[in-house]
Formats: sequence, structure tokens, C-alpha cells
Amino acid sequence: MSAPVRLRPDLEFVRELKAHGGQDVKRCFQCATCSVVCELAPAARPFPRKEMLWAQWGLKDRLLADPDVFLCYGCNDCSARCPRGAHPGDLLAAVRAAVYRHYAVPSFLGAALARPWALPLLLAVPVLVLMGLLALQHGQLSHVTTLLARPGVRYADFLKHGLLEMLFIGGNVLVFGGALVGFARFWAALRRAVPSPRRMSFGRAVIDTVREIIGHRRFTECGANRPRRLPHVLVLFGFVGAMATAGLALLFMLVWEARHPGLRFAGLDLASPIKWLGVASGLAMLVGSGLMIGRGLRSAEAVGAAGYADRLFRYVIAAVALTGVGTWVLRLLDVPALAYPTYFVHLVLVFFLLWTMPYGKFAHMIYRALALVWARQQGRF
Repeated sequence: MSAPVRLRPDLEFVRELKAHGGQDVKRCFQCATCSVVCELAPAARPFPRKEMLWAQWGLKDRLLADPDVFLCYGCNDCSARCPRGAHPGDLLAAVRAAVYRHYAVPSFLGAALARPWALPLLLAVPVLVLMGLLALQHGQLSHVTTLLARPGVRYADFLKHGLLEMLFIGGNVLVFGGALVGFARFWAALRRAVPSPRRMSFGRAVIDTVREIIGHRRFTECGANRPRRLPHVLVLFGFVGAMATAGLALLFMLVWEARHPGLRFAGLDLASPIKWLGVASGLAMLVGSGLMIGRGLRSAEAVGAAGYADRLFRYVIAAVALTGVGTWVLRLLDVPALAYPTYFVHLVLVFFLLWTMPYGKFAHMIYRALALVWARQQGRF
């Protein structure tokens, strides 16, 4: 006779899932249609049927350490075919959001990012920090207002690159230091929850996972929501390109200043490939996030009801891309009265996006990658 298993239902966790997109979970009557129609679910212990059952029972510990939650790509085939309208895809999205909040360090930031009323407070942090840098550089507000009327847009005159790099590096070290703790906690939870022998080495699993992320191949296996692949690819590579642009521009500036001591760096000219990489990346992010937002507004039933964290991420990505491209265009047009405020808003959004990365939808890139590596080692995909 097998040993008895003690279940510890968490009713508060059930209410949390229902509040963040899983409100239809109780409609599920375990017919297993969702697991049958899902093209991504493995044959052994397929999802999302078991996740629906665990959610109904409030088995928080199992769900928060379940790699299968991230094997789901939200294609929504299960929700489209569910005879009871239980929307398993939305439930799994709510569980993923709960994972970000649960493993976040510090935890209050994960909770704050999930609540709309906290958004102004979170945005106020980069606003106040950047205003402090403006005060440090200019001393008086009148110096800033002078720039708005002076022809010739030079963003370094508004905020020095050195100050921004100091803020970028220092802030990210603090934020991602805490993030690494959260990611490590998630990885440890995966290992405790699935103690089966590994079928693949860690290195090979990482390589296969990187290939999967780059190609987004599993998106092509979805039926109801296959068009999601293009927007995701555009946003992913647009963001990577934008980060590469920032890094290359900083490297170029450091090399230039080393070769020309005492001379002020004038910035990259229009013909620079680094500049065009940044523009292309911004446009890719803008188009990709725009497609996501548009499809969600036009066909929420087919795409899946996005929770607050998902919607916030899409709109912030779109706003970052729009203001980023806008700063470039307004500089070319030489409209300082609009260029500098747009640049300020762009910086606020960039720092908000990066500093909240470990606590919201943006964190899915790391959590999904870790879950895919672990699932690959276990032979789950």
C-alpha cells in the first residue's frame, strides 16, 4: 500500500488566482479536453488538467514549483476547446504571475507591481531619481528650461552620459542581485518538486533551451493563437538589440575618449551602424508590442484574457519603444521643446522597466528559461 499523502489546501491562494485571471477555475470538471488538445503537453503527466485540479484544491506549493506551468506558451487552444468555459490558459497565466510574486526579493515589490494603485508610486521612483540627477548637473531649474529654447538638441547637455551610466549600473546591480536570489529559489523549488533522475546534462539542456528561445519554435505548434510568434520574436530581438545598442554606444564613447583625452564626445552621427541598430530595435519593439496590444483588444476570447501584469508589460514596452524612436526623430527635426521632455519620459520608462524586471511579466524570460532547462533535463520536452 502506498504511503498516504497529506494535502495542505490554501484557500487564500485560490482567491489570489481567481483575482488575477483564473476566475473560471471552478468550472472545470476534469474532462481532460485541455490536455488532449494541447500540442505542447507531453504524453506523460500532461498539462493543464493536473494544474486545474491543483488550483481548485489550493495546492500552492505544487503549482509554484511546477515546471509545466512554463511549458505552456499561452496559445489558448485549451481555452478555445474547453466545454465548460474554464479557460485553463488564463489560469496558467495567473499561476505564472503568482510565481513571480512568490519568489521576488524583496517580496513587497512583487506584490506592488501586481496592484494598479501602486503604479504611480513605482513610477515616482525613477522620476525622483532622474530629477535628482538634473539638479546635480544643472543646479537650477532655469538652466534646464534654457535648453528647451536653445536650438541644437544634445541629450548629454540635458543629462550627462556618465551620470546615467552610474545610475544604470548601480541600480541594476542592486535590482538584479535580489533577482538572482529569487531565480535561485525557483530553481531549488524545481529540484525539490521533481526529484527524478536526469536524462540530459545541464549544459546540453541549456543549449537546447537557448535554441528554443531564439527560434520560438514551440509557438508554431499552437493552433488557436499561432500568430503570437511574430510579435514575440519582434519584442525579444528588439529588446536584445536595444540593450546591445546601449552597450556598444558606451564602449564606443569610452574608446573615443581614451583616444582623444580632453575632448568632449559629440555623440554618434547619423551614419553610425550603432545608431541604426538602435532605431531598428526600437521599431521592432514598437511593432511587436503594438501587434500584441491590438490582437488582445480585438479578440480577447481567442488570445486569452490578459491579467494586469501582462497588460502593463505590453504597454510599457510599447511606450519605451515609442519614446525611444521619438527622441531620435525629434533630435533630427531639432525640436528641443519636445525632444528633452520625451527623452526624460523615455528614461523614466526604461529604468522602470529594468528595475521592476524581476517582479512582473518581464521576469518570465528567466523563469521560463529555468523551467525549460529543468524540463529538458527530465525529458519533458
